Order: sequence, then structure tokens, then C-alpha cells
Amino acid sequence: MSDNKPVIRMDATPPEGLEGEGFFATKLSSVVGLARKYSLWPLPFATSCCGIEYMAFLNPTYDGSRFGMERNSFSPRHADMLMICGTISKKLGPVLQQVYTQMAEPRWVVAVGACATSGGIFDTYSVLQGVDKIIPVDVYVPGCPPRPEQIIEGVMQVQALAESESIRRRDMPQYKALLESYGIK
Repeated sequence: MSDNKPVIRMDATPPEGLEGEGFFATKLSSVVGLARKYSLWPLPFATSCCGIEYMAFLNPTYDGSRFGMERNSFSPRHADMLMICGTISKKLGPVLQQVYTQMAEPRWVVAVGACATSGGIFDTYSVLQGVDKIIPVDVYVPGCPPRPEQIIEGVMQVQALAESESIRRRDMPQYKALLESYGIK
């Protein structure tokens, strides 16, 4: 594992007379990105065996708290990262979409495992063939079930998105059009 220490980028040159110890110049978006990166609160939506691997990721061996995930949020209004772990039936799809719409912006979605990403081995009439049919997905974690290390890699990809995302990206017309394409207002 890599050493996961916060890094503050020096995005701007300091004004004359304000350089040296105790001063640094940066952009507001860099500070907000750093805060978002290390304060992800996941909402686990675990329906099958991938949920067990997600639980293993949170135990002391893999220590999910070093990524800023100190607590799981079981309320969508207090979460900003939706972890979809397992098989989603078509009947459960509207519930998942409602959970997604109740989350505050910015929000990220991680589809964990083959069942969440593509329906897995369940190519039947009742299983949703990928959650990206009903909500936008930011990161896909492959595997059946994926190892905790793979879930860590997915979380690190969400951290990179959270850190680099513009503060105003969620207000852009392209993002609103994406949500409208899923029937989300």
C-alpha cells in the first residue's frame, strides 16, 4: 500500500512579502478538493456477497478509516459516496434510484462486483444488468467477489475524482443533462 498522507499543492506563487514558513498560496478549489478527498462518507448498499468483502475492507486489516471513511452513513442525506455491492433486482431499481436522489451533491457512485456492474452470472429477467442503467456510476470495481484490495483501489479512484473535480462541475449543463438522461431531476 502507498503512504496516504495529505499533500497540499502549491498552485500559486505567494505575493511579495508573504513567503516563508507559515505562509502558502493555493487555490480555493485545491483546498476544497483536499477536504473532499479525505472526508468521504460511504453509504453501503450491500445485497449479496460483495457486501461481505466491503465489510472486510472496513476491518482493521485493511483499515478503511485511513481513507477518511471513519463511519458508514446509513442515511442517504449524510453520505456522499454510494457503494453498491451486489446483485440489484429490477424491483429494487427504483429504491436504489430514490436513495441516489436523496444524497446531497457532490455524490459519487461505486459499483462493486460483477453483479452491480453487469448483472454478473445472473442473466435473467429479474436482475438489472448493471446499475448504470438507472443511475450514473463513477467507478467500477470488477470481480466476483472483488478482493478488499480492489475496493481500496476503487475508493482511491473516487478520492482522485473528489480532489480534482471543479467546485462548480455539478452546476454545469452537461451534468444536468446526464441526470436528466437517467430520469433524475
